[in-house]
Amino acid sequence: MSGLMVNLAVHYAVLVSAYVVLWFLCLFCLLPVGLGSERDPDSGAPLNPMLGRKALMATGLAAFFWLLFYAVIAFGLLDL
Repeated sequence: MSGLMVNLAVHYAVLVSAYVVLWFLCLFCLLPVGLGSERDPDSGAPLNPMLGRKALMATGLAAFFWLLFYAVIAFGLLDL
């Protein structure tokens, strides 16, 4: 494998891993939002946590922050 292929593979690995980290960060920040006071009396868990909706919101937020991260690196404002 040539050096260019290794650099390209590392580049894409960093981009994908940055998106995954941002997605989980956004999801964990959104988990307590909008839970309300309806709780299961036995377990104390929320009755309607809206996980699918929060996952979609996390996807959009992570995409925005990832594009911002990529732009900052592409324009040379942050050198990694």
